[in-house]
Amino acid sequence: MQSEQLKTRHMKEKDLPKWFNGEVYLDGGTVQNRFTGEEAELSAKELSMYDFIMGSEAMIEMMGGFMDPNTARFQNDMSKGISWFRQSNPSAYMVVLD
Repeated sequence: MQSEQLKTRHMKEKDLPKWFNGEVYLDGGTVQNRFTGEEAELSAKELSMYDFIMGSEAMIEMMGGFMDPNTARFQNDMSKGISWFRQSNPSAYMVVLD
């Protein structure tokens, strides 16, 4: 049954936005919340966006954190990515990003 639900959800899946400039994966995968250990199965597009969000967060941290004005572009990209992910797969968002 879970496989059928996953298939139905992916048929309604949102395309990656035009602004997205990350790597686009061909396959999805399982992602684990780094704090809770909970897992969610992501489609290829969702996994692409998830990694983009995590990469943006890493860049922000490496450049001095959220208070550093030089990280504004990465903060904006991360915010747009989170918004896309929240709309594309709310249940996975609650597991791996919230």
